[in-house]
Amino acid sequence: MAWDTAKTKRLLLDAAVDEFAAYGPEGARIDRIAAAAGVNKERIYPYFGGKRQLFAAVIQRELEQLAAAVPMEEADGRAVDLPEYAGRVFDYHHDHPHLLRLLQWEALYGDAAAPVAGEERRAAHYAEKLAAVSRARRGEVDSARAGVPLAPEELLYAVVALVGWQFAAPQLARMILGAAVDEDPAARRAAVVDMVRRLAL
Repeated sequence: MAWDTAKTKRLLLDAAVDEFAAYGPEGARIDRIAAAAGVNKERIYPYFGGKRQLFAAVIQRELEQLAAAVPMEEADGRAVDLPEYAGRVFDYHHDHPHLLRLLQWEALYGDAAAPVAGEERRAAHYAEKLAAVSRARRGEVDSARAGVPLAPEELLYAVVALVGWQFAAPQLARMILGAAVDEDPAARRAAVVDMVRRLAL
């Protein structure tokens, strides 16, 4: 019987998500990942090359899943409404809290001055998002804007930070905003959408 390589890789990545989110790239254990996947741990090395490469593959896959679940453009090529896009990203992080934990681990164990694994590919993805934001803004009526609008890259970064930070540091959201995100996620989502709407003017 032929070995199902794609299935084995998927099982390993699925198990690695939880392990890396909980323990980071240093504390994660290959044997626990293999046991959770029901796969011999020796399979990890020819497929991924080692623990660091597996961690990079996990982050890449999780970011691709976010991009697929929350596209910046509609199926017909129109740019999505940016405030509603922020709301959808909020929903995604609420339902998939491990992604921001993985990104925090990546930042903690990386060299801030050095590129992360797959950075060129990831930067190209963000360049596509910036282009979509730019196209959407060109379609707006300039007279409706108050003052000088944020540049597309500033606006996109503000949306990413605004949506993600309350999940990445929920204690700050609780102390500053007076409530944890999970106490009333619908209200927090509405607040995020409103803030992005005002930022986008």
